[in-house]
Amino acid sequence: MLTAIVGINWGDEGKGRVVDLLSESQDIVVRYQGGNNAGHTVVNDRGEFILNLLPSGITRPNVVCVMGNGMAIDLKHLHGEIERLRSAGIEISPANLKISDRAVITMPYHVRLDKLEETRLAGEKYGSTLRGIAPVYSDKYAKKCIRTGDLFFPEYLEHRLKNVLAYKNLMIENVYGAEESAFEDMMDYLNTYGGEFKDYICDVGQYLADADAAGKKVLFEAQLGALRDIDFGIYPYTTSSNVIGAYAPIGAGIPGHKLHNSIGVMKAYSSCVGDGPFTAELAMTEEEKHALREAGHEYGAATGRPRRVGPIDLVASRYGVFCQGCDEVALTLLDVLDYMDKIPMVTAYKLSDGTTTTRFPMGEALDTAQPVVEYLPGWHCDITAARKWEDLPKEAQAYVEYLEKAVGCKITYISVGAEREAYVHHV
Repeated sequence: MLTAIVGINWGDEGKGRVVDLLSESQDIVVRYQGGNNAGHTVVNDRGEFILNLLPSGITRPNVVCVMGNGMAIDLKHLHGEIERLRSAGIEISPANLKISDRAVITMPYHVRLDKLEETRLAGEKYGSTLRGIAPVYSDKYAKKCIRTGDLFFPEYLEHRLKNVLAYKNLMIENVYGAEESAFEDMMDYLNTYGGEFKDYICDVGQYLADADAAGKKVLFEAQLGALRDIDFGIYPYTTSSNVIGAYAPIGAGIPGHKLHNSIGVMKAYSSCVGDGPFTAELAMTEEEKHALREAGHEYGAATGRPRRVGPIDLVASRYGVFCQGCDEVALTLLDVLDYMDKIPMVTAYKLSDGTTTTRFPMGEALDTAQPVVEYLPGWHCDITAARKWEDLPKEAQAYVEYLEKAVGCKITYISVGAEREAYVHHV
């Protein structure tokens, strides 16, 4: 059984929380794209964990976690992340963590290039997390990357790094006027941080194919959301990889396999980290946005940056459900809206030519779109103790049912708190 947990919106929908919840019944959890620009927060009886690279099933002792070939892996960051979890009592070994030998390595010069380019862009910057993601994926498709499997071949690795670094230093010096990256420093980085992961690196494609053939349950975990996908998102304010569920088998290492289920994660309101069009924020006053941000603790798990916020955007969410091919939806952070007397929703966009649309546009049409807002009555009470559909006030039930019809997909899970058990299963 192959199931994907994917983001419907701009990211930060609470995918880590949903993966942690559903991983109890899974055998394997796979991250299939992205790097340490992700920030998935998991809260359970073992503590609160912010995961950037590791799959969100890593805190469950019965789950094997896989980092797929579609990922970009910062080895130093992975080392630190593992050490933090070990210090909290989480056991991590080659028995429960496997790294694809085809995954690309985020090098220190990728991080440097990311920062240099954002500085050059100044007021036109794309809102990068400055973790080297765009440069490493650019190199992947330019065939200029070091892959984790290269660590097993020292002579080849050294030769490969010399050629790649010569190319990268041309850009560092001649485009940005910065000091070149030294070959010795880069080799030290690979030897220091790469060496410790050799026992974890393997052919995860074969491992996953064998697991699927044996009837194992495999959960694919995406980073970010559909609106940040390189092809279908708010380009160029996107990530540099495909986050949609259709890419999951490819980025995991089993491209010939098909998903059996796609669960989209959607926030009960809208949030966004970084630059780019975000129509929902135009639907609230600054005071209203501040209240929502504080109620939802809306600060990036990976960056700490305040997130842009607004009402739920049903135009964008319907598009996200379409892109992700969702079979069902998990609605997160419904409890954040407890304080509201009335719940705003963006139900359509008014375009610059005076027309109104419920379809998600692109380019300048999206940049200049204005929100059309409707309201439903709020419930104005604490719902964090709800565990059954009947426990929710009728106004909260009406809100969920409205969202189901608006996005065209059944909402089966509703989170009403950060704790693992704080959710309602809506059948």
